Amino acid sequence: QVQLVESGGGLVQPGGSLRLSCAASGSILSAYAMGWYRQAPGKQRELVASITRSGNTNSADSVKGRFTISRDNAKNTVYLQMNSLKPEDTAVYYCNRIIRSAFFDWGQGTRVTVSS
Repeated sequence: QVQLVESGGGLVQPGGSLRLSCAASGSILSAYAMGWYRQAPGKQRELVASITRSGNTNSADSVKGRFTISRDNAKNTVYLQMNSLKPEDTAVYYCNRIIRSAFFDWGQGTRVTVSS
């Protein structure tokens, strides 16, 4: 079975940066279009950035220009570089496929807290 493990979260001040990692076992992530999702308190999970197998990327308006999704096939890992962080970015961040009908099981996510 495919297992997704997110890491890299933590507490950071507004304006700071973090890099999140999504590692997988049981499958090669380069074969799939992947995305980063987040779930803030009291809100539904939302897609914030995605990357296709060919390397095309997209991001939500709320993070455009600040977050960058990338992929390192040699390490079987997908990354999310987050710059200029804002308090409203506070959430638990998850990775998964962007095709809803073929989601892998969700991992535990990694918590990002942006606060002074």
